[in-house]
Amino acid sequence: MPFVPHTDEDVRAMLDVIGVDSIEDLFDEIPQSLCIDGLKQVPPRLSEMDVAQLMHRRAEEDGQPLCFMGAGAYEHHIPAAVWEITTRGEFYSAYTPYQAEASQGTLQLLYEFQTMMAGLVNMDVSNASLYDGASGLAEAVLMSVRANRKSKSKKILMPRTVHPHYRKTVNTLVGNQGIVIDEVDYNGKGGHIDPVSLTADPGDITAVVIPCPNFFGVLEEVDALTDWAHAHGALVIAVVNPLAMSLIKPPGQWGQDGADIVCGEGQPLGIPMSSGGPFYGLLCCKQALVRQMPGRIVGRTVDLDGKPGYTLTLQAREQHIRRSRATSNICTNQGLMVTASTIYMALMGPEGLKRVAARCHENTGVLVERLTAIDGVKRVFSRPSFHEAVLQLELPVSDVQQTLAAHNIVAGYSLSHDYPELGDTLLVCATETRTLADIELYAERLERIFTMRRSAACPVQPKMNA
Repeated sequence: MPFVPHTDEDVRAMLDVIGVDSIEDLFDEIPQSLCIDGLKQVPPRLSEMDVAQLMHRRAEEDGQPLCFMGAGAYEHHIPAAVWEITTRGEFYSAYTPYQAEASQGTLQLLYEFQTMMAGLVNMDVSNASLYDGASGLAEAVLMSVRANRKSKSKKILMPRTVHPHYRKTVNTLVGNQGIVIDEVDYNGKGGHIDPVSLTADPGDITAVVIPCPNFFGVLEEVDALTDWAHAHGALVIAVVNPLAMSLIKPPGQWGQDGADIVCGEGQPLGIPMSSGGPFYGLLCCKQALVRQMPGRIVGRTVDLDGKPGYTLTLQAREQHIRRSRATSNICTNQGLMVTASTIYMALMGPEGLKRVAARCHENTGVLVERLTAIDGVKRVFSRPSFHEAVLQLELPVSDVQQTLAAHNIVAGYSLSHDYPELGDTLLVCATETRTLADIELYAERLERIFTMRRSAACPVQPKMNA
C-alpha cells in the first residue's frame, strides 16, 4: 500500500476542526513523568528513496536461487493481478468483519473462498482459514475428539508420512490435553501406509489421519484406509495439498463415505514463499460436524428487502475467549492470505488449477528421470507420487546441498534428521516454474559433484620405471 503522508497544512486543518492547538494537546492526559525526551535509540529517518534502496539491498542478500525444494512450501507462479488486487486498501487494511453492515465486501469474499475450498476438496463446509497447515491439523485433531463422542480413548493414529513439522505442532498443541498420538510407520518400499499392516482389532480409535499426497510425495491408499477407519468407528482427517486436489481424487470421495475433516496448507494457492510466511491453514468438514469447527464461518442470507447479505454465523465472537470451554482458542485467521487465494482461484479457474498441477507433476517426473540417470542417485519409493520424490545419494546429502548452494541451487530437503533410517536421502520438487533448462543445469551440477568426488577418491597411480 502506498504511504501518503499528511502535509503540515493537512494536520493544521484537522486540528482546527477538532479544536486543539497541537497534536500534543490530544494526549495531555498522559502524565509528564511518563513522557520521554525523544527516541534516542531510533536511527535517523531516511527518505523514501533511501528506504527503498535499503530494502532492495536486504532482499538481494537472500539471492534468487533455483529452488528444487518443496517439503510443504512451494514456488508457484502468481499472476500479477492477484496481489495488485489483494493490496488495494479495502482488502489490505480491512479489520475483522464483526460488523456485517460495514463489511459486506470482505464477508462476501470469505464466503466465496469457503465455497471454492469446499468444492475443491468435495466437502460440505469450509471455514475462513486458520494460521497454517500445521495448526490446522492440530485443530482438526481437537475437533475430532469433540465430534466423535462414541470414542472415549482420545487416540489418534498419526502416520509418520505426515509432515514432521505438522506432527510436532500437533504434539505441542494437544499433548497436554489427554490426547494420545499413536504413530504408524510406513512401508519401506512404497513410502506409504500399507492397509494390510493395520491391526484387525485396533480397539477404541477416535480418528485416523491420512495425508495425500504424503510428505514423501507418495499417494496413499486413501480408499482402503478411509473404509478401515470408519469400520472401526474412527473419524478420518485428511491432510492435503489443495493444488493437488484439482488433479487427484478429493477427500470427499475417499472410500464409501469420504473423509470427515480435511485440513492442509493454503500456500500453494497464490501465496508467495516469503522466506517462510505468512501462510494460512484450510479446514473443511462434513455438515454433521460443522458445530465443532473452529475459526470463522461466513454465511449467506437475505436482508429485509430480500437482497443477499453475508455475516459471520454459527459462532458467537465471545465463544473464542471461553478458555478451556471454548470450541477453539483460534480467534482470528489469515484474512489477507485468504483474499489472495480467492482471487488466485477465481483467475485460474478449475482448468487453470488442473493445468498447473499437471505441469508440476510432469516437471517432477522429468527431474527424477534426469537425476536418477546419474550414477550414484536412485529413487527410493516405487509408488505413484505427486509434486515431489525421495532420492537416495551415495554422497553425504549435506555436502551435496552445500556445494549446490554455492552454485545458486537449492537442491532439496534433507530427510536425514526426520527419517534417519533412510540414510542420505533428498526430497526434491519441481513446480511449474522450473524449465527444462533449470532441470538440466541441476543435473549437470550434481553429476559434476559425483564425478569430482570419484576422481578424488581414486587418484591416478604413478607409472613404474622399467
